[in-house]
Amino acid sequence: MTTKEKILAVLEENKGNWFSGEDLAVRTKVSRAAVWKAVKSLQGEGYEISAVTNRGYCLSEKTDILSRAGILKYLEKYSPDDRFYDLQVVPVTGSTNTDVKAAAAKGGKEGYAVIAAEQTNGAGRRGRSFYSPAGTGVYISILLRPEDCPAEDAVRITTIAAVAACKAIEDVTGPEGEERGTGEAPGIKWVNDVYMRGKKVCGILTQGSFDMESSLLDYAVMGIGFNIYEPEGGFPEEIAGIAGAVFTEKTEDVKNRLCAAFLYRFEEQYAHLRSRAYAEEYRARNIVTGKKIRVLKGSEYQAGPGAGRDAEAVAIDDDCRLKVRYEDGTEEWLSSGEISIRLG
Repeated sequence: MTTKEKILAVLEENKGNWFSGEDLAVRTKVSRAAVWKAVKSLQGEGYEISAVTNRGYCLSEKTDILSRAGILKYLEKYSPDDRFYDLQVVPVTGSTNTDVKAAAAKGGKEGYAVIAAEQTNGAGRRGRSFYSPAGTGVYISILLRPEDCPAEDAVRITTIAAVAACKAIEDVTGPEGEERGTGEAPGIKWVNDVYMRGKKVCGILTQGSFDMESSLLDYAVMGIGFNIYEPEGGFPEEIAGIAGAVFTEKTEDVKNRLCAAFLYRFEEQYAHLRSRAYAEEYRARNIVTGKKIRVLKGSEYQAGPGAGRDAEAVAIDDDCRLKVRYEDGTEEWLSSGEISIRLG
């Protein structure tokens, strides 16, 4: 841990409290000059650290900057003895999924995670980009190495991530009594999107590498992006009709809190990957059954308006497949694909 990281860890753990330069130097086992240099660097990165002669340094309680120290402060409250994650937190990267895949190819261990406050080349489903601007979201990718997991079961990782995302949002916002997806309570639009107030606030992309002989997963990378706030000036025109944000107003230290809550909830759900215990939770949070939808497959993704088939979403099974009934009365179980739905 660098001197700057040590100083930040102390200040993050004690937001609103003052520390003299001498106290910080003793706590972090560095010189007072090193403390001053580290504080100046943190201030340059946007941390609201007050520095007052004869009083010392104080990190504002309103600071909402994503950091490893900030995430660990909350994660340790959920699970103080947890050692599952190896967190790498960066202000910006091309793609967190790409970063984790590179680590996996070098033999990285399960639990390695990259978390960013901005992506310049965020990856979405079907080769699309994932809008990942600075200051308004958090983007997380985790390396997983599930044992004896068939390729066709990789969708389970996506579904448990969706459940974990809903639980994490509930941990931080605590909504009650609202219809899922259209109100303040989060809901899941099959298979990988989380909705609030009728808008998508979170997307998930799971990518994997398979052993061709055994057809088992060698590793998987689960990537998830949360829209914390709406960007200044709104979302780009092409996604403005569907994109929303978890929070409608500034909330104290919410980026670190939501990251910690998600990491805890994901590990909690991942422990039940083989048992399918998460399926009931996924069904309980789904917002599609009983609704009129449009089913898109294969080349229909790029075909534009009018592509796909109208159907009704009938049920979700223990493998989180979606049963649909088309207008001609035929039924089908979908394990992949994409649907559109009229919410509200």
